[in-house]
Amino acid sequence: MDVVAGAVEGLRAQLAILHDACDTLTHPELVSLLSEVTTVVRSVPALEHRILARLTTETEPRRLGEASWKKVLTTALRVSERDAKRRLADAAALGPRQSLTGEPLAPVWEATAAAQAAGALDGEHVAVIATFHKDLPMWVDVDTRAAADRQLASLGAGLTPEDLKKSADRLAAMIDQDGPQPTDADRARKRGIRLGEQQADGMSRLSGWITPEARATYEAIQAKLAAPGMCNPDDETPCVDAEPDLERRRRDTRGAAQRNHDAWLAVGRMALSSGDLGSHKGLPVTVIVSTTLQELEKSAGVAVTGGGSLLPMADLIRMASHAHQYLAVFDQHTSQPLYLGRTKRLASPAQRIMLHSSARGCTRPGCTVPGYWTQVHHVDDWKSGGATDITNLTLACGPDNRMIEQTGWTTTVNDRGQTEWLPPPDLDTGRRRVNGYHHPERHLLPEDDDP
Repeated sequence: MDVVAGAVEGLRAQLAILHDACDTLTHPELVSLLSEVTTVVRSVPALEHRILARLTTETEPRRLGEASWKKVLTTALRVSERDAKRRLADAAALGPRQSLTGEPLAPVWEATAAAQAAGALDGEHVAVIATFHKDLPMWVDVDTRAAADRQLASLGAGLTPEDLKKSADRLAAMIDQDGPQPTDADRARKRGIRLGEQQADGMSRLSGWITPEARATYEAIQAKLAAPGMCNPDDETPCVDAEPDLERRRRDTRGAAQRNHDAWLAVGRMALSSGDLGSHKGLPVTVIVSTTLQELEKSAGVAVTGGGSLLPMADLIRMASHAHQYLAVFDQHTSQPLYLGRTKRLASPAQRIMLHSSARGCTRPGCTVPGYWTQVHHVDDWKSGGATDITNLTLACGPDNRMIEQTGWTTTVNDRGQTEWLPPPDLDTGRRRVNGYHHPERHLLPEDDDP
């Protein structure tokens, strides 16, 4: 390790020399230096691939104190989950491999890996090539894929990422000119719906691809509920079952896309009010909203849902007028038993509701999983004598909840009543121990006013 530390220190020293040189070089020399530095920086990921290849081949993430490799990277490097996922995917395709018998194997994308190691490709070039490989039909054989990889790696060394993408798109079309119809496996791989980040105005973008079966289902529902006059929120009593009369259709000024939106909102309400969805994480499937009686009385501000989204108070009141089960107000909610001691291990529904209000989501620092998808976690382990009291309970996602039993992580409650996650010594890099993701207001308030 001394050799490695010395090499890293040498890199820092060389960078310091280059920093000083920036003040003395001519403009053309600065451009040349920038080009040389870029080549070196582009080759650095090849080292990362080798590191990750060894780690993922020779050990398990739980031995390093985490439940997954993605968590190892987010904790040790303080990167986002998306970036950690990308790094692992790149290492799997561009890093060295081993056979089942331990023999060394070339990377999956051998030519791209070699070009990146030489500093000829940057992250954007690699992303273009990765998309090309991902979108190729499953029937394309290994030799064709390897030949395409060699061609794209060679082109990328002399093209911008934008030009490389055009060439990759053309190459994909040449490979699949008259190929077979997409298989069920191809369609299954492509399917997916993405709900985008909530914007400042509260709106969220929906995008994705649906299967032929899903489209046939959507079409039948939309033919009924998205017809003019149906499910119109501007009507005092929206029509959701019978045929709308001529007057309802006449005053319906919504566009087709707006009618589609309102139709699927009605479908969601129907599903929630039917009672057929059963329970989830110990509570009936319903919209759980965290607010205060004071905000509700003022009809101002926003509430927080169990999914982590913000709901304007006016919308909450309107939802409550449609269906009672939508409204859950948390203000001195202590009428139900919140202190069970050692009598039960599983949290009560009242405790789960309180945790939606206080924790809002997984309390492990860096975790973005909202309350709907979390489990109740005993801060002091129940097996070790921890009580099932509201003061000893918090929320954690499934992987983080299980991680506690498999690794050296521990949890505790600080003097502010917040859950702290204490990492094992090897991962203690000085990061925050309290998750502020679900409580962004904490970062905006003075320390003394932090609730």
